[in-house]
Amino acid sequence: MNYKALMIAMTATAGVSFTACNAQSIKEADVPQAVMSQFQQKFPDAKKVEWSKESATEIEAEFKMNGEEMSANFSNTGEWLETETEIKEKDLPEAVKNTLKSQFAGYDIEESEQVSTPEQSEAYEVELEKGETTLDVMLDQSGKVIKQTTSEEEDKEDNDGR
Repeated sequence: MNYKALMIAMTATAGVSFTACNAQSIKEADVPQAVMSQFQQKFPDAKKVEWSKESATEIEAEFKMNGEEMSANFSNTGEWLETETEIKEKDLPEAVKNTLKSQFAGYDIEESEQVSTPEQSEAYEVELEKGETTLDVMLDQSGKVIKQTTSEEEDKEDNDGR
């Protein structure tokens, strides 16, 4: 690889790393009391909790509970916004798997999570890749696509929300 190609590759990698790290780590002592109180009430058995500021108005806790990798998002005022639990592809509901096979043929599943929000008690978020394209797809338990974004669109939404 020549010098110019190496510099382009390094610059592209640095750009991807920078945009992937939108969240800013914060110390537990800096988490608003309303958030901490709601978190402890909702997830009393959480272990290895790491906190980050997702935006000016949103805080995320990443943690383990009952052997599962989880994250929960709260508004600065303590309102619970979302919980995500990592799951294996094989544990996705059949209806979700069928939609992925039929509507996203040729894509590989990179990550899958079960998602709960105040509006949607059970949904599934799946990160799909095909070549250079990465899609984030949210589906309900019946396999209906609720939301679909490319990673670039999601990064823009995250940055606009700051």
